[in-house]
Amino acid sequence: MANPPTIKEIAEKLKLAKSTVSRALHDHPSIGLRTRMKVQELARALNYEPNQTAIHFQQKKTFTIGIVLPELSEAFFSAAISGIEDAANQNNYMVLLGQSHDDAAREKKIVEIMKNHRVDGLIVSLAKNTGDYAHFEALEKFNIPVVFFDRIPDKKDIHYVACNMESGTLQAVSHLLEKGHRVIGMINGPEQLVATPQREAGFKQALQKKRLKFDASLIVNSDLTREGTRAAMQQLLANKRKATAIVAFNDYVAQDAVQYALEQGIKVNKELTFVSYANLPLSSYMAFPPVASVEQYPYEQGYKATEILISLLGNKNEQDFQHIIIDSRLVVR
Repeated sequence: MANPPTIKEIAEKLKLAKSTVSRALHDHPSIGLRTRMKVQELARALNYEPNQTAIHFQQKKTFTIGIVLPELSEAFFSAAISGIEDAANQNNYMVLLGQSHDDAAREKKIVEIMKNHRVDGLIVSLAKNTGDYAHFEALEKFNIPVVFFDRIPDKKDIHYVACNMESGTLQAVSHLLEKGHRVIGMINGPEQLVATPQREAGFKQALQKKRLKFDASLIVNSDLTREGTRAAMQQLLANKRKATAIVAFNDYVAQDAVQYALEQGIKVNKELTFVSYANLPLSSYMAFPPVASVEQYPYEQGYKATEILISLLGNKNEQDFQHIIIDSRLVVR
């Protein structure tokens, strides 16, 4: 198989300098139109293809964005990936994907691998147990910017896109209060997640508006596993104050919570009502879907996070940290 034609070969055939040929191929205005046309015509005849590796080396870019997220199998993150890919493709960037599977150690390893693969920047949604951000902070010395979305670190000096979980929770609990519920439980997330205290704050706000007393025993933290959800349900159902409604961390958690309630002989959405977050399509196929779910706009979060990252890659002297908070919306079914 013949070797692919090179700029050197085109230069020798036309008796031109390699730099002249390179500029002509890129339509540089310093090269006359006649010379540009001659070079480009010969390049087409020889089926010349630019050496992307050499171009990337010259530009100090690989035009690759790394993405680190918990689980691609979750519909929320699949939608976010679509937003990321659409924004990346529109700007001629490729994406490299890694799943942490909600494991902080695995997340750290993926970040190291992506750094070694010379990604230009990272878009990240944290693993649920990530409490140390040193592996992200270390990227600064390699000039690799990071933009977080949805699950973000508890830090101010970061770029991020997130949904307003406080207002979403306020809407969810207010909806239940309007329906006559007065004892409401919550299956909240791990304490490390920034959204966890935000959800509790929204819960408290809704109660305060109705001048109802907040009972901390009705909020239970979960590690978001099926076993964790079942343990949270067991704790809530054992509470001396019998909840008639529960706010679940997301639609997946709600599904596990509903299954546990049914096993206990509870009539779901009659004796015990559920609302949740994420507004995932799977809810339409559940026998007992939550009566309402907070829309978190994963596609928009992914798209906007990519826009921020590409802007940073175009201007690495950017000093201000960019924060975008998208308002959540309760979808009543």
